[in-house]
Amino acid sequence: MKSSEPAQAPAATEPSQLDRLYRPSLALLTDLYQLTMAYAYWHAGLREREAVFHLYFRGQPYRGGFSVACGLDRVLDYLERFGFDEEDLAYLARLPGADGRPLFAPGFLDELRGLRLSVEVDALPEGTVVFPHEPLLRVKGPILQGQILETALLSAINFETLIATKAARMSLAARGEPILEFGLRRAQGFDGALSASRAAYVGGCTATSNVLAGRLFGIPVRGTHAHSWVMAFDDEPAAFEAYARAMPNNTVLLVDTYDTLQGVQRAIETGRRLRERGHELLGIRLDSGDLAYLSIEARRLLDEAGFTRTAIVASNELDEATIDSLKQQEAAINIWGVGTRLVTGDGQGALGGVYKLSAVRDPGGSWQHRLKLSEQVFKVSTPGIQQVRRYTQGGEFVADMIYEAELGVPAEGWMVDPTDLTRRRPIPAGENWEDLLVPVFREGRVVGPRPALEAVRARVQQQLKSLHPGIKRFVNPHAYPVGLEERLFDLKTRLMLEARGVARDTGETRTRP
Repeated sequence: MKSSEPAQAPAATEPSQLDRLYRPSLALLTDLYQLTMAYAYWHAGLREREAVFHLYFRGQPYRGGFSVACGLDRVLDYLERFGFDEEDLAYLARLPGADGRPLFAPGFLDELRGLRLSVEVDALPEGTVVFPHEPLLRVKGPILQGQILETALLSAINFETLIATKAARMSLAARGEPILEFGLRRAQGFDGALSASRAAYVGGCTATSNVLAGRLFGIPVRGTHAHSWVMAFDDEPAAFEAYARAMPNNTVLLVDTYDTLQGVQRAIETGRRLRERGHELLGIRLDSGDLAYLSIEARRLLDEAGFTRTAIVASNELDEATIDSLKQQEAAINIWGVGTRLVTGDGQGALGGVYKLSAVRDPGGSWQHRLKLSEQVFKVSTPGIQQVRRYTQGGEFVADMIYEAELGVPAEGWMVDPTDLTRRRPIPAGENWEDLLVPVFREGRVVGPRPALEAVRARVQQQLKSLHPGIKRFVNPHAYPVGLEERLFDLKTRLMLEARGVARDTGETRTRP
């Protein structure tokens, strides 16, 4: 069994990634309604009311069986440097209400001026495989602070989790062969490109073409040349030769500008001259056409010419389904270049993560559980201060249970499917377990270990090895068991009935509050 709080991390001595990217404050990176709610809490005298919020998603992206938690490092940078500067406050002071008068009172702006975060944040470590309804983050503290943080936390976690999941799926499809992320030119703006490069590397990509991401995050960078290089010369052989002379230690030639197989032959001729000068043709790249057929033919030509170690790189709108299909066709591709369909999260517009209030209390009081009701069962939120316990057996993950931290976990009991009360299973007995939410932010600073990017990336691969193969398949994956501890499920059910005005014992309908 395992359950421990990490030691406090030392104070940062170098600028954070956000500091190196942005000079101004990011406190206004939020939706206006977060600030209007914060103002209303302040106005109503509720600024110190405590609250618990959970960030989670309701359904797996890509109709898959798992997701990869990512984006926490960006969140920690944001939290540690959070604060409103004078330019922020001057801007907010100019915002008008519908009557033309200031939207915010000067006293509230003074409140923001002196705001220092005192919330407690617990999170799943980056690189953890995660499932619907499980909190990726838990924020506990003054309700005004927790409310203001919502949008930025969702923005960071939603996008990077989506892209890391997509990259992990592509990595599985490639059966361990290298995947290069080439998505900068197709990404959703500068910020999207940088976040995507980092998340793609976490999920399983081996390198990126994004040089700024390489510098900021320490990701290996890779790249060769485009069709425009070949077209800038009078003929293809001259272009290949010029590139090989300029980059003898990085010669990967794009061979499909005019005629692909003829391009392969010309690359071989260039490779022979490279060898005479003491270098090797590292690879050729295919970017169009029937990649299965062309790669097999290219491999034959290269091998017959003695270039058995020259790699074949494939690109052209690849995703996990296409890569998997090419592998099944025994395509002779060694390295996969992916771009648009990775960095845009193609096939899934967004993760769909939400941030829901689950408990409140006045200072010194008891927690009052809260629940958001919906006509759709899967959209009903879960109350309480939640923790996720993962059970393992023989090195394989077997089930996750969401429980109420103040209630704890009984020695014996049941876990219930959050969306189907008829599906329940006994709490796994005698098996190893780990509580996944760990402290990451306390008293205005990051606490606990902050793993390097390579360690996060390695965690993903280890986590995937611990999942049953049926959960990782792309078509109709097996559903990993996730349940609410029975007493938490009962609490949720009672609150649902009360919110609908139904007396649990008699079944009579009461007037809604």
